[in-house]
Amino acid sequence: MYKINENYLKLPGSYLFSTIGKKVAEFTAANPDKKIIRLGIGDVTLPLAPVVVDRLHTAVDEMGVKDTFKGYAPDLGYDFLREAIALHDFKARGVDISIDEIFISDGAKSDSGNIGDIFDVDNKIAVCDPVYPVYVDTNVMAGRTGEYNADLGKWSKVIYMPCTAENNFAPELPKETPDIIYLCFPNNPTGSTIKKAELQKWVDYALKSGAVIIYDAAYEAYITEDDVPHSIYECDGAKACAIEIRSFSKNAGFTGTRLGFTVVPKELKSGDIMLNSLWARRHGTKFNGAPYIIQAAGSAIYTEEGKKQTKDMVAYYMQNAKIIREGLTDAGYLVSGGVNAPYIWLKTPDKMTSWEFFDYLLNEVNIVGTPGSGFGPSGEGYFRLTAFGTYENTLEAMDRIKKL
Repeated sequence: MYKINENYLKLPGSYLFSTIGKKVAEFTAANPDKKIIRLGIGDVTLPLAPVVVDRLHTAVDEMGVKDTFKGYAPDLGYDFLREAIALHDFKARGVDISIDEIFISDGAKSDSGNIGDIFDVDNKIAVCDPVYPVYVDTNVMAGRTGEYNADLGKWSKVIYMPCTAENNFAPELPKETPDIIYLCFPNNPTGSTIKKAELQKWVDYALKSGAVIIYDAAYEAYITEDDVPHSIYECDGAKACAIEIRSFSKNAGFTGTRLGFTVVPKELKSGDIMLNSLWARRHGTKFNGAPYIIQAAGSAIYTEEGKKQTKDMVAYYMQNAKIIREGLTDAGYLVSGGVNAPYIWLKTPDKMTSWEFFDYLLNEVNIVGTPGSGFGPSGEGYFRLTAFGTYENTLEAMDRIKKL
C-alpha cells in the first residue's frame, strides 16, 4: 500500500487566501446586489504596460515562423533576459551579479516554496512573525517544522521573530541560532522596511553563525526612501550568505503572466559545495523553463520606455497606498506601511480579533482585506489592506470605512 506525505496533514486548515476566497464567495452568493471591493489578495488591477504587450505580440509572431520559433527554454533562462537583469537590477546599484547566478522561473512564490529542496530536513528555520504564509507552509510540507501548537499558533521547531509596534514591525536578531533565515523587505504583510545599516547586521550575523538568508525582494520597486536597500547584495559579504528572490508580478503586473527569478551567488557555499550548483541541478530537473514569449515580454520592462511605464504603474499603486494610509489615519486607525510598500498594516479597533474585523468589514461595508492572524501569531489584532485595487475603488473603500 502506498504511503502519503503525512506532513501535509499537519497543515491547519486551508491556505490563507483560499479561506478568504471561500468566505467571499459565500457572501457574494448570499448578497448578489452588493458591490464588493477587494483589497485583500495582492493581485494587480492595471493592464500590462504597452511596451510589454507589444513585445508579447512580437514574440507570438516569432513563434509562428520556422526561423524564429523557440522550443524548450534554456534551463536557467534566456541570456537576453538574464543579461538585462544583471545590468539593470544589480550593476546599476553597484552590485556584480553574473548571469549564471540568475535563474529565471515562473514567479517568486514558486521559488520561495521550492528553495527548500536544496536544504536538509534538519535545518532550523527562522521567520518574521507575521510572515508570508508560503515560507512556513512549504517547510511544514517538507517536515522541517515539528508539531503545531494550535493554542499558540506556532510550530515547535520554528524560530519566530516577532515584528510588533514596539520594534516598528522589523525583526530583531534571534536569540536561538537558526540555519535558514527568511527575510522579506519591503515586508509582506506589514509594509515595513529597514535601512542598509540594519540589513548589514543581518548579513554579518549570518556570516558569523553559518546561516543562509532567503531574501524576498518582490516589492523592491516600491521603495521610496533613501538608504533602504533594493537588494541584499548591496551589503558587504551578502553573496556569501544570501539567496535573493525577485518577481515581475508587482513591479510589472505579471501576476497572471508569471515570471520571476532567483539569484544564487557562486560564493555561497556549504563547505566546498556551491548552492548555485545544487539549485541549477534542481532547476534543470524539476522545471522546464519559463516560456520564451513570457521571457521576451519580461525583457521589455528594461527598455527606457519599459522603465517609464512600469514606474508609472508603481506610482499609481503607491498613490492608492497613500489614500488608504491617510484615510485610515483620519478615521482613527493606527496604521503602518504604505510608504515603501503597497501594503497597509492596521490595528483592529475595539479589541476585535483579525477574523472578527474581516467579517465586520465584509458584512458592514463589503470590503475584503486579509486577517493579520493568517500571517502568524503576532499578526493577531491586525489587518492588511493592499493598494492594488483601482484608484476609484480605493477612494470608495476609504469613504465607506470613514462612515462606519
